[in-house]
Amino acid sequence: MATLKAGNVVVADFPGITGVKRRPALVSTDEYHNYHPCALLAAITTNLTAATTPMDYTLSAWTAAGLHRPSAFRVPLVTLPQAQVLAVLGHLSVADWRAVQDRLRRPIAI
Repeated sequence: MATLKAGNVVVADFPGITGVKRRPALVSTDEYHNYHPCALLAAITTNLTAATTPMDYTLSAWTAAGLHRPSAFRVPLVTLPQAQVLAVLGHLSVADWRAVQDRLRRPIAI
């Protein structure tokens, strides 16, 4: 597995409310990985109609990020052992990454 970097789009078996689903996810921080063996990941979905909260963000450069369909960032965060990250697909554009970072701050009021 390649070294994970903040803003990487990866594939992982992502746990959710309805069970575990293999899906794209976003690596959310570099600093966390300096101290922990787990990956801190956020969900990426192709269900754009569900991504409507102020904490969600529809990616503008989704093809450059290695995604095959229009996609959105969603706030749910999980930690998984880095070995469970199956592949790195790409990296968010600078503009998308900045917008996602803004959304990451909102649920914890930073």
